[in-house]
Amino acid sequence: MRQPKIIDYALLTILSLIWASAFFNIKIATYSFGPITIAFLRVFFGAIPVILLCYYKKIKIEAFSKDWHLFAMIGFINLVAPFFLIAYGVKSVQSNLAAILMSTTPLSSTILGHFYTKNEKFNLIKTFGILIGFSGIIFLFSDNLLIDQNNFTSALLILLGSTCYVIGGVLTLKISKKKNENVTGSILIWATIILIPLVSFIEQPWQVVPRTDSLISVIYLGIVPTGIAWLLRFKILKDNGLIFQSQVSYLIPIFGTILGYIFLKELITIKVLISLTAVCIGIYFVRRADRKKLS
Repeated sequence: MRQPKIIDYALLTILSLIWASAFFNIKIATYSFGPITIAFLRVFFGAIPVILLCYYKKIKIEAFSKDWHLFAMIGFINLVAPFFLIAYGVKSVQSNLAAILMSTTPLSSTILGHFYTKNEKFNLIKTFGILIGFSGIIFLFSDNLLIDQNNFTSALLILLGSTCYVIGGVLTLKISKKKNENVTGSILIWATIILIPLVSFIEQPWQVVPRTDSLISVIYLGIVPTGIAWLLRFKILKDNGLIFQSQVSYLIPIFGTILGYIFLKELITIKVLISLTAVCIGIYFVRRADRKKLS
C-alpha cells in the first residue's frame, strides 16, 4: 500500500460516482424492464469484463469446483436478491432515497460483524455512529411527501437489499483466501445461472420492446457499476487499502442525491438533507472507530 496521491482520490471519486449513478439508471431501466430482468442483465453484462480479466491474467474461475455451493449461495444473496429488491423498490421510490437507504450498508455490516466475527465488536464510538445513522433513516421514513403508504414497502425492500449485501459479505469471508477475481467471476456466473429460469418463466423480456434509454441504462448497469467498478475497487484496495476505499460510503449517497436531481429532477426535501447528513455522520463515526483499531 502507498500514501494516497491525487490520482488515488480521483479514482475514489470516480468509483463513488459510478456506484451512485446506478440508482438513477435503475430508475430509468424500470420504465421498460421488470426487476428480475434488470437483475439478470446486470449480472450477465457485469460478468463479461470480470471473465475477460480472469482470462487475460490466466486466473482459474472455480464456479463449478467443490465450493460451487458457496459461490451459488453468495451469488444469490449478494447479487440476485439485492439487485431484484433494489430494482423492485426503485420503481416506486425516488432514486436519491434509494441511494441514502443503501448507504446504511456500513452500519448494518458493523452490527452483523459484532455477532459473527471475533474482532469487530461494538465500542462507544461505533454504537454512537450506528444510532445516529439509523436515526437518519427513521427520520427519512417520516417524510410523508416522498414516502407514503403506497411506497413504504418498496423503501423497506431497498433496506432489505442493503442487508443482503452485508450477509453476502459475511459469507464471502468463508472463501476469502481465494483470488478476488475468481470469487467475483464465480458468483456472477452462478447469479446468471440462477436468474435464467426465473427471467424466462416469469418476465420473458424478449417480448418487451424497450425504450432506448432503458436499454442503454440496463447495459450500463451491468458493464460499469457491476463489472468495471469492481475492477476499479480492486485496484484502489490493492494500492491504498480498505480504510481508504471505504470512504466511498460517504460519497455515494451524496452523489446519488445530486445525480437524481440532475437527471430525473427528483425532489430534495429538508428531511432528505437531514437524513443524508445523519447517515454520513453515522458512517464517519463507525469508520473512525475502525481507523483507531487499526492504528
